[in-house]
Amino acid sequence: MDSAKMEEPIVVIITGVSIGRELAERYLGRPNHIVVGSVRDETKPEIAALRNAHVAQGSRLLLVHIESTSFTDTADALNTVLEAGVGHVDIVIANAGGSPHVQPLDVVDARDMISNFHVNAVAPLVLFQTFKPLLQKSKRAPKWISVSTGGGSISLMESIRSWVGPSYGASKAALNWITRAIHFENEWLVAMAIHPGLVQTGPGNWVARKFGNLEKAPITIESCVDSMIGIIDHATRTETSGKFIRSADGTEMGW
Repeated sequence: MDSAKMEEPIVVIITGVSIGRELAERYLGRPNHIVVGSVRDETKPEIAALRNAHVAQGSRLLLVHIESTSFTDTADALNTVLEAGVGHVDIVIANAGGSPHVQPLDVVDARDMISNFHVNAVAPLVLFQTFKPLLQKSKRAPKWISVSTGGGSISLMESIRSWVGPSYGASKAALNWITRAIHFENEWLVAMAIHPGLVQTGPGNWVARKFGNLEKAPITIESCVDSMIGIIDHATRTETSGKFIRSADGTEMGW
């Protein structure tokens, strides 16, 4: 029998696979991978495309419903995962996030601040709390990845003018704090934040037009995912964990 078939599958959880479809497809294209993808709306065309993606031998896709502001969806998703016979997790990529209309600090709506903290910081924390027992059952070096942003860096605020988006930036700064706390609290885990850069998604292109006088963001989704997966593949507790990494070149960013 092929030894690869006897190995325990690598289980990857990716939240927000509508935007993170390319990430999910890359892992599905690897043999012996189970990709657990969270979605809010399974009727989106991106999800149909993901369902039709190439799947390597021994790999499969499992979709779960998680609305980031829900207090019960993540626990329900865990039950779905367990009922599907998945008993461990090797990698979690907390990719889901959101941003409201950009409002200056002087007038930003408190409800937008609270909503962003819930989606971008609290929801990933709940995800970690919920799936930690399955991460602990990994027979590999388990990894937690927070998809953050340079806008969440306090030290880079002046150079990138991130104060123009206070609700988004502050909530991502909170995510960075939580990620570093996860690193210190769990010595068995690789935990890091990744800054994808200005990527050619809807929000990324908007930022490029609004603040950079560019027609679209400079980084393609494909090249961003290439870089991110390379960083995740080689991440270690001693070299990468507890750090904020720039996906474009793998260098460390200031918190």
